[in-house]
Amino acid sequence: MTDTNPEVLLFASTTQSFLDKEVPLSRIRQMHEDGTSFDPDWWRRAAELGWTSLLVPEDLGGGSVSGDGVKDLALVAEIGGKTVAPGPLHPVSTVLAGLVEAPAGHEDTIEALIAGEQVASWAVYEPGRQWAPLAPTVTATPTGGGFRIDGVKDRVEAGADAQILLVTAQSPDGVRQFLVPADAPGVAVQRQRSIDMVKSYARVTFDGVEVDATAAVGSAGQTADLIERQSQIAILLQCAEVVGILDTVLAFTIQWGFDRHSFGRPLGSYQALKHMYADLKIWFEACRATTNNATAKVAARSPEASMAVSVAKSYVGEHSPTMLQQCVQLHGGIGVTWEHDLHLFLRRATLYRSLYGTPEDHNLRVYSLTKELQAS
Repeated sequence: MTDTNPEVLLFASTTQSFLDKEVPLSRIRQMHEDGTSFDPDWWRRAAELGWTSLLVPEDLGGGSVSGDGVKDLALVAEIGGKTVAPGPLHPVSTVLAGLVEAPAGHEDTIEALIAGEQVASWAVYEPGRQWAPLAPTVTATPTGGGFRIDGVKDRVEAGADAQILLVTAQSPDGVRQFLVPADAPGVAVQRQRSIDMVKSYARVTFDGVEVDATAAVGSAGQTADLIERQSQIAILLQCAEVVGILDTVLAFTIQWGFDRHSFGRPLGSYQALKHMYADLKIWFEACRATTNNATAKVAARSPEASMAVSVAKSYVGEHSPTMLQQCVQLHGGIGVTWEHDLHLFLRRATLYRSLYGTPEDHNLRVYSLTKELQAS
C-alpha cells in the first residue's frame, strides 16, 4: 500500500491489527480443526470497521474512507491475504455491488448486510459447468404474484452460513437475478469441501421455490450490466487478496534464505537463488501492477474495466500458484510439512485460480475484447 492519506493509513492499520489479533494463522488452523469457517460475531465486528459499507453510497447508509470505495475494499482484501483471513468479505461485497446498482425494494437487505447482521452470497455457478454467469440453467418461471425458482447452484461461497442468496436464473425475459432467503421452502443447502482451510462453499437446490416479484434485482434490461459489475468486483477482490498473499510469502521466503546457512554461507547469498528471488520479485510487481490498474478502471467505471480485470485475473491466476510452489521449493523439506504455514497461502491462491474464470478463460476474453475494440 502506497496511499499517504492519513485516514486510509489509519483504516489500513486498524484492519491489519484487527486481523492479526482476531484471526492469526494459529486461529485459522484451529478453525479448520473445528470445522468452522467464521464466527458471526467476529464478522459483525468486522462490519463495524466499515468493510461492508465501502461500495454503498451514503444515501443508502454506506460510505468509503478515501472517497473511492472500490480502492478501499481492494485494500481490505489485500490485507486479508496476509493472514489468509476467513469471513464472507467476497460474497457479501459482490452481492452489495449488484444491489446498490438497483436498490429499489432492497434497502432493508442492504442495511442488514452493512451492519453484518446478515450474510449474503452470489449463487451463480452450476454443477459441472464452467464460469458462464449469463447462461444459467436454473429457471425462474412467472407465477401469479412472482416467480418460481427451480434448479441447482454450487460453489456458493459461505452458502451454508448465508441468510440470503442472490440467484441468477433464466426467465422468459432473459437472465434475471433474485434475492432468495436461504430458509425459504424448497431451498436445500449442502456443504461442499474446499481445498482452503476455512473457505466454505455449498451446493444449493431450488425445488419450486416461490418468491415475490419484489425479489427481482433490477430489470431484465439491467441484469447483464449488474452481473458484469458483480463479476468485476468478485475477480478484483481475488486478485487483491492474492497480492497480499504473495507479498507476505515472498517476504518470509527471502528472509528464510538469509537465516538458513549452507557451507558457512546464507542460502540467499548463492547466485542461483538470487536469480530465483529476482524472478519472483518481477512477477510479484507485475501481479500488483495489473491488479492496481484493474482497481482504478473498475473504480472509475471505465469502458476498459472488463479488459483490465481479465488481464489481472489472467496474470495473477497463472503466476501466483507457480510462484508459491517455487517458494515451497526454496524452503526445502520444511516447506512441504503440515506445520509450516506455506500451504495455507498456497491453498487459497490455488482455489482462486479457477473461480470466476480460469486464466485460460480470461485469455480468451481479452482476445475477444481486443477484437471488438479493433472492429469499433
